[in-house]
Amino acid sequence: MDNFMLKLDEFVTDLFGQWDIYTTIIAGSIVTFTIYSIVNSRDPDAHPMLLARQAQASPVRQEGESSVYRCHSAPHGTPLASGLNVKDATDSKWSRGRDGDLRDIWRRVVTGKVDAEGNPAGEKGRLLTILGSEKTVDHNLQIADVSRQLNLIGQHLKQNGGKNVAIYLPNSVEFLATLFACAFYDLDVALVPYDQPIDQIISFLKQSKSDAVVAAVGSFPFDVVSKSYPALKQLIWVVDDGSKHMDWNEVPTGTGGPVNVSTWQEIIQDASPSSGADLPAIDRTTEPKKVMAFSPAGELVEYTHANIVAGVAGQLYSVPTTQRIKPTDLFLPVVSLATIFPLTLTLAALYSNASVALNSVAVKNPDLVLATQGVAPTVIVASPETMAKVLSETTEKMSSPVYRIIHSLQTRTLHEGGVLPSPTMFSRLFDSLRPIIGNIPGQLRLIYIPHQIGADSPPLSAKDLSDLRIYTGSRIVYALTSPQVAGAITQSAIYDYRVDKSSGNFAHFGPPVTSIEILLKDTAQLKTTNELSIGELYAGGPAVVGGVVSMGVNGKINGDHTFGLL
Repeated sequence: MDNFMLKLDEFVTDLFGQWDIYTTIIAGSIVTFTIYSIVNSRDPDAHPMLLARQAQASPVRQEGESSVYRCHSAPHGTPLASGLNVKDATDSKWSRGRDGDLRDIWRRVVTGKVDAEGNPAGEKGRLLTILGSEKTVDHNLQIADVSRQLNLIGQHLKQNGGKNVAIYLPNSVEFLATLFACAFYDLDVALVPYDQPIDQIISFLKQSKSDAVVAAVGSFPFDVVSKSYPALKQLIWVVDDGSKHMDWNEVPTGTGGPVNVSTWQEIIQDASPSSGADLPAIDRTTEPKKVMAFSPAGELVEYTHANIVAGVAGQLYSVPTTQRIKPTDLFLPVVSLATIFPLTLTLAALYSNASVALNSVAVKNPDLVLATQGVAPTVIVASPETMAKVLSETTEKMSSPVYRIIHSLQTRTLHEGGVLPSPTMFSRLFDSLRPIIGNIPGQLRLIYIPHQIGADSPPLSAKDLSDLRIYTGSRIVYALTSPQVAGAITQSAIYDYRVDKSSGNFAHFGPPVTSIEILLKDTAQLKTTNELSIGELYAGGPAVVGGVVSMGVNGKINGDHTFGLL
């Protein structure tokens, strides 16, 4: 023992005898790095095993087909998510709720969030209209305001013989009010894409057999349409504040048959203050009417309310509980609500009692910075064109050698650490060059990017999505959508930050949502084997129009059971 202590004493004496400033710097650096690594270490947002197998394959497959793939939240042997599990006050809390329809979504908006016992929990969202960067209109969601409007508009359409109503509006409160009015008053509704050529508008009206139109003033060529489409019987103008002084009820001479022309504002103002205060009773014995929309090719697609609420359910239950849309969120669609995926996601936000902001999105590729002025959204849905523009502009601005080093470190944190990188004192130096999304930086937490089949949208690679996550500080869901499906077919996992360089131009689109199951069928050139699932994509489930339908694209199932386009 004495010999050991002697040697230890000699070692310590020799060590400190050679200590100098360089030793101090080296030792200090090691200690600092060790403490920093321990303090800032974070577990991955998702366990790697959850990303290794993101969908469940059926144990048996048919010849010429792949296995049927489902989301883990809707495994084989259980029904796919088909609705909202709506429970009436008289229902037992142990019973399974109804799937519901659009009317139940608006009733949830009015009553607010409910607790496990079915009692109001007091959490209600707001409905905002963005009018430029400095003015935002906050609409009261009580029955006396928007509910009264949809009641009076629905009554007006019904009393004047309306059966098929076309909505030709940009994103607005009137758009949603008309949609719900048609649901409550048993009217078919067609979502006509905004800002279209005259011949295209007439074609849409003929396909949908619309006899009534709700349109933004000055945007609808009434005189031309009434001559070319004599089936039109009603027209309701939505007049902006700057045009209220004009008489919009006058029918131009020579337009043909009688058309009942009125304005939205006059219908509301002319009614007594007490009328329209209560939502109409729901007749559960009859099936709600259709909701019609148009594909990018101009083909009419008819959705039932069952399709739409299944699509809403797929969006509600396909993301982790902690990341679902909540009453504290502000949701902003930067895509026209005449497209089914943004509409489905907006309905999901309304049903979640989140606040919803609307601006007059009419163009195909709006500027994201301008579209989000005046509010601080936490969740948005934007087109691939819009996000590709944000990516190219930001990459061009943030190209200095210093930022490239910071960007590479954040990319490493994202890919290898599996966590969204937190802002640092060095990354904050470049905040002024990042895209300004909303008037409060850092509020945005989630971006939905839908790639619609047939829409000729630009592809976004896995690297593109990774860069967008770093630039915006937000998680991203990349969804594959189709006019034949309410909601998404498949969409990437919210915590999947990986970059597979072999995936090509398109990042993978993740597993199916909870209301969809997919399979691949062989084509002349693509054959599924025991090792490889490849072929033409088919989707089935309650959110699919017509049951099981070909999506018209070829794809493959990756090794992690995500879907990728070929």
